[in-house]
Amino acid sequence: MEIKTIGIVGAGQMGNGIAHVMSLAGYDVLLNDISQEALDDAMELMSNNMARQVSRGKITEEDQTAALKRIRTTQVLTELGQTDLIIEAATERETVKQAIFEDLVPHLQPHTILTSNTSSISITRLASRTDRPEKFMGFHFMNPVPVMQLVELIRGIATDEQTFAACKDVVDKLGKTAASAEDFPAFIVNRILMPMINEAVYTLYEGVGSVQSIDSSMKLGANHPMGPLELADFIGLDTCLAIMNVLHDGLADTKYRPCPLLTKYVEAGWLGRKTQRGFYDYRGEAPVPTR
Repeated sequence: MEIKTIGIVGAGQMGNGIAHVMSLAGYDVLLNDISQEALDDAMELMSNNMARQVSRGKITEEDQTAALKRIRTTQVLTELGQTDLIIEAATERETVKQAIFEDLVPHLQPHTILTSNTSSISITRLASRTDRPEKFMGFHFMNPVPVMQLVELIRGIATDEQTFAACKDVVDKLGKTAASAEDFPAFIVNRILMPMINEAVYTLYEGVGSVQSIDSSMKLGANHPMGPLELADFIGLDTCLAIMNVLHDGLADTKYRPCPLLTKYVEAGWLGRKTQRGFYDYRGEAPVPTR
């Protein structure tokens, strides 16, 4: 089937980024969130980000105007049932995602494909809570969505080939690259990335190095564009912890045990850039390490 309309659940960092690229690619987008303020903020952010693309010659003003007109917002989740493809981009908590899919199922068209932008949770398990496990798969964008070129496509045990092909066509139309991943905890990118970040937190926890020295070492010694602690702040420390817990629980290996310091930061509400404090304090003119 040809996908023309996209429903997106969640207007946060990932949801608004997905809406941004989908609308520029010509899809009609219906963006949902429980908060009208979040929807308004998302529309303003998308407009500002597209304006930045115009100033850099990436898109034209006509492209921006047309793309923003393709995006509608709603606080009513069930309205997404009339779209061809739904991408859930809510918080990385399985109970929240399951509740969303259960609420959506009675309102879906027979052909609607359900997907989740989860970065770690079992696609097979999420699909089992719906009436269409064969039309369900993982659709994992990288952050920030307008910039990053990779999309992980994850089949559940029941995902059929037509569903995979339809989602692959969407990725191609976005001008991004699809990587097919098996349905194991954290898939490919986060299976490799999060243990590295967790090890960097252990290195800080054990006093091997300071925040500044750890990040500088990986940037200058391994040619990483961002240090691991800086990257953790950008991703969100709560998200990092959630993924490490999925890895630890799902693979039952002590090498995935979340660092106690990471847990402590999350318990303190120091989640990184989104709360202005994490491994760096962002409340001043320049970020300052917190340890």
